[in-house]
Amino acid sequence: LTMSSDSDGDGNGNSLSITISCSLTVLAAVALSYKYIEPNQGVDWKIHAIYWAAAICSTTFLPDGVASCIFTQLTVTLVGALYPIYRSTKAVCTPDGEDDKEWLQFWTVGGVLFILAGWVSDAIQTDRANDIWLGYLLFAFFWLYFPLTCGSLLVYDNITEPYLGPRLRPVQQKMNNFIVYIYQAFANAIHIYLVWIIFMFLPAGLKRIVAIALGTVYPFVCSVMAAATEEIEDDTYWLTYWSVYGCLFLLMDLFETWMGRIPGFYTVVVLTTIYLMLPMFRGADKVFRKILVPLAGLQELLILRDSIQIKKQLLKDLEAERAVVVRKSIAKFFDGDDDDSDPAVLKGEFMRSWSALRILKNKVPFGKSLKGKEPPNEATNLV
Repeated sequence: LTMSSDSDGDGNGNSLSITISCSLTVLAAVALSYKYIEPNQGVDWKIHAIYWAAAICSTTFLPDGVASCIFTQLTVTLVGALYPIYRSTKAVCTPDGEDDKEWLQFWTVGGVLFILAGWVSDAIQTDRANDIWLGYLLFAFFWLYFPLTCGSLLVYDNITEPYLGPRLRPVQQKMNNFIVYIYQAFANAIHIYLVWIIFMFLPAGLKRIVAIALGTVYPFVCSVMAAATEEIEDDTYWLTYWSVYGCLFLLMDLFETWMGRIPGFYTVVVLTTIYLMLPMFRGADKVFRKILVPLAGLQELLILRDSIQIKKQLLKDLEAERAVVVRKSIAKFFDGDDDDSDPAVLKGEFMRSWSALRILKNKVPFGKSLKGKEPPNEATNLV
């Protein structure tokens, strides 16, 4: 009996190792394809036909032993959530705004897929059916951002923008009014307590639906409307939210199997979602900057983007002459010895920069133009 148990344990360990290795291999292939294949905006329908033909053949005709190692929940999580979270985090940190829209379009479709994934997985009864479902789900997630298919862009151009956008605009306005109500509810502890009491008596399955709907429906509507505008700021705001909420959803999906029946679990999920979503807290931005960006090693890139955003705001808010003065003051402030981080030294640098600002201000009065110089723009050198 002991030998049999040891043999079973070794078999399970080997099976787990093979599954993890297969999932990581698929992730590596996905990352390499996204990095090195030139995107074609998903315009070639032949590529889509070939892609889905390969997907159907792979999920249907692969041997059960191979399919059970490749088409797993771990692989779907890596390809459909963790890699998009990383790419979305990097997109927010980069100065370019086009990648913000690209990954925001992914989350408007991918978020819906993740909701469906949980419900369908609960309804599937056999292992073979589960392998087939996970296979289709894996190919669907990859199809959304594979450079040769660009599925999320295709869905946006053909469905979201022409049909959903005009219909969701009045819905967004009503939801904004609901958000105002939530603001007021937070100001009244009695309302919060009554809602919490009602929520605690709901069945666990209904609590899960409420928690997921709270974190996806309103952000989905706002993300669709943000992607339809030319402004990048709203894209960045909601892409930041989806990056953080994706992590929360994965943690909820991971822990709810053994914590879902513990009182208060879904309450914590709901409160965390509200903290991440509401502008009054800006929780998603805080978690993004304090946790996700350091984990991805993108602190320098985020600081560079912040500096570019400051420059854009400077050129937007100030007249050309004043912008020149402030730019020179900022350049002087950073053009010094940064070896000493003593607060007193930093304060002295700031005061010297402030004095230089006053001198420059006298040399270039705010009401006069700079002769022989073009008005500054986003391409102007800060120095």
